[in-house]
Amino acid sequence: MRILLIHSDYLRFEARKKALKTSEEVEEKKGEADNVLVVFIASEKPDERNQESVIKQLVSEVKSLYQKVNAESIALYPYAHLSSNLSSPAIAKKIIDETYRELDKEYRVVKAPFGWYKSFELKCKGHPLSELSRTILPENGGRDKESKALKAEEELKSYWHILDLDGNLVKVEDYDFREHKNLKKFTDYEISGTRAVECEPPHVKYMREHEIADYEPGSDPGNLRWYPKGSLIKRLLEEKVSSMVSGYGGMQVETPVMYDLSHPQLSKYLDRFPARQYRLKSGGREYFLRFAACFGQYLIKRNMLISYRNLPLKLYELSHYSFRYEQRGELAGLRRLRAFTMPDMHTLVRDMEQAKKEFLTQYKLSVEWMESLGLDYEVGIRFVREFYEENRDFTDELVKVVGKPALVELWDERPFYFVMKFEFNVVDALEKASALSTVQIDIENTRRFNISYTDEEGKKRYPLMLHASLSGSIDRNVYALLEKAYMDSKKGKKPMLPVWLSPTQVRLLPLSDEFMGLANDLADRLERNNVRVDIDDRNESVGKKIRAAEKEWIPRIIVLGEKEAESGKYAVRVRERDKQVEQSLDELIEGIREKTGDEPFKPLPLPRNISSRPRFV
Repeated sequence: MRILLIHSDYLRFEARKKALKTSEEVEEKKGEADNVLVVFIASEKPDERNQESVIKQLVSEVKSLYQKVNAESIALYPYAHLSSNLSSPAIAKKIIDETYRELDKEYRVVKAPFGWYKSFELKCKGHPLSELSRTILPENGGRDKESKALKAEEELKSYWHILDLDGNLVKVEDYDFREHKNLKKFTDYEISGTRAVECEPPHVKYMREHEIADYEPGSDPGNLRWYPKGSLIKRLLEEKVSSMVSGYGGMQVETPVMYDLSHPQLSKYLDRFPARQYRLKSGGREYFLRFAACFGQYLIKRNMLISYRNLPLKLYELSHYSFRYEQRGELAGLRRLRAFTMPDMHTLVRDMEQAKKEFLTQYKLSVEWMESLGLDYEVGIRFVREFYEENRDFTDELVKVVGKPALVELWDERPFYFVMKFEFNVVDALEKASALSTVQIDIENTRRFNISYTDEEGKKRYPLMLHASLSGSIDRNVYALLEKAYMDSKKGKKPMLPVWLSPTQVRLLPLSDEFMGLANDLADRLERNNVRVDIDDRNESVGKKIRAAEKEWIPRIIVLGEKEAESGKYAVRVRERDKQVEQSLDELIEGIREKTGDEPFKPLPLPRNISSRPRFV
């Protein structure tokens, strides 16, 4: 279904002529409403698979926006022009009629006649929420079929607590959040269960303005395009996390992105994972696109000969790409995508004691990741109650490592394949939380996939397995960095990316063509020292060039003129300090090295001269 919602001062309409043989008969051909939320509706073919789902979502969407804009009435207006894939007229009329009956119980609702050519007049109010379009998809109707785990998640009874630094488990309603305001925001978000985004997050403007990433109109929503600067940032993050995993002993593999839906073990696992899948047909068989790198790694491990001496055994994949058919209202920039890059490691361990040891090591590596990016985060830990009660010392250690309390969700029964997991969550400018780093203890999938090892006595044993993403989705890390930059700007700080992730680290501004030789010489020397440097060679004033560099968050800006050519000293604008310092070239290089340390490096992703660059946005 496609809908267009317009908050209008008024709506006037009149039915003029029947457009269908099955047009409904109406006595009153005119209608009107004031301060009205007008809902233009086009029902589509997929709606026929699950009309109840579409009606429920439509009613919810209208109610939500009605309350936000303070409308006084609602108008339902059949509008076939929104789609070229229309449902049957009978289904379309039924959906509108039942939606009308649901809304009419609480609100003043008018309904334009179905199947008529109509004239209409309205006056849009012009505020940020006065014009919105939505696509509504039926649940359980094809590629977005829900797994049993998703249904279990909806019915799950959760008990929410805060685990403090003394190991006390305090009910959320009894906890004093005064010194933990961000934890309070995270807690409220998690308990609400609402993942939809009502307005555009601030990072969306940044990702386009800085030519990092953008929406791709030629693809499914939630599949984004990445420009050269964004691709550089992604690759650096990917290289960093892959290096961390390699240092930890992870063996990197590559596996397919598409799997047979009829595969006996894979089809059962789908029902145990709380995610919607993309599904497709090829050669008469039905397949699904992976939503994690689990499947390929399971099948590799099933065919391996593994001894107890090989444990713990870690396989790792940087999955370009994983796919989850997230709901349309939840998609927002880089925060939640349908196609994303997920570093994914699976560790086989002998028993629960070894599982807890490796879990704690991976937990600490995740802390290292978050802190290296300068991200504030909140800890969420989810347990089956029995596991929590039997492992109190272990769970208490988790809050001690980070030195902050954690939100705990307890379940009386195990709804998924894991007995516990943690997530490090960032809270963005809209007070929405998003998980990055995560590790899970899986107690059932090695048996399901017949993954085994041989113990000291030559007997077959089934190991336990940890699922880990030390960074979480790479795309979501970029979102977190951009949201942090926005929130820093609201605190009076200059927004920026970490220096090692900044596409340009140094910008040179020659006062005239006379100093281009100096600029190129300095750029050559900086590049030899692994510094990304560019030159603003445009015929613009120095002030305009400085403003452009500031707008791009360039960490170091240097104006080059006669004084600099003679002295070999440079007045360097240092962004994070918001001040200008005099440095030699060696001092400049050393200062950048202090910021970048041993982080990965890649060369400039665009031409050195600004005048040679195309615009992507």
